[in-house]
Amino acid sequence: MPKPIEPDPDQLLTLARQGDAQAREDLLSRFRPFVLKSASRISKRYLQEGLDDEYAIALEAFNEAIDHYDPAHGTAFLTFSDTVIRRRLIDYFRQQGRRQEIPMSSLESEDDEGEPYSLLDQEAAEEVWDREQAEQARRDEIVAFSQLLEEFGVTFSDLVRTSPRHQDARQSAQEVARRLVADQELLERLHKERKLPMKELSERVSVSRKTLERQRTYIVALALLISHDFPILREYVP
Repeated sequence: MPKPIEPDPDQLLTLARQGDAQAREDLLSRFRPFVLKSASRISKRYLQEGLDDEYAIALEAFNEAIDHYDPAHGTAFLTFSDTVIRRRLIDYFRQQGRRQEIPMSSLESEDDEGEPYSLLDQEAAEEVWDREQAEQARRDEIVAFSQLLEEFGVTFSDLVRTSPRHQDARQSAQEVARRLVADQELLERLHKERKLPMKELSERVSVSRKTLERQRTYIVALALLISHDFPILREYVP
């Protein structure tokens, strides 16, 4: 059974704020490394999950940030989360009698409540968030493309096994796939019959029927990739 497409971080955040417990748990789980790194930086020492109170406090603060984040303020969620984590840890340090210096350099700004946060931290947090979203989008496309291939009786294993090894053969197959996609009649036949319209295609390209048979799986996969909405995966095709 095809693996369901996982929601991206923004979707998880929205669902969690709407009361979806599983989305909240998924968001907490996915960003544990971020919470650990943020807490370690603020604590100025390496922390370990399950061993240090600071990490537990930071994770609770991240959970709190989910509830209180307001995208209308224009601040990235991870930037806001980092600020909440910082506040909670500073409160903890004060309770423990530890002095925690908060840098007040020219690289710092203030959040909506007048609390300082580093603009460098903001850039790093936004970079993490954007990278996670990009990676999730890539995973989603792979899952969706895999599901589409299965409708045509093709798996990724088949694709790897049958892909042309030589560059000129790949280029020739790519040109055939483009010709197929450009021909509305052939493209409709492909989707309707779930197979390559071999006879008609061989009459319209300068490639032998034998070669088309050998490259059938690769050509089908390319045609589907080109004709559907897979902008990230399509970048891998010259």
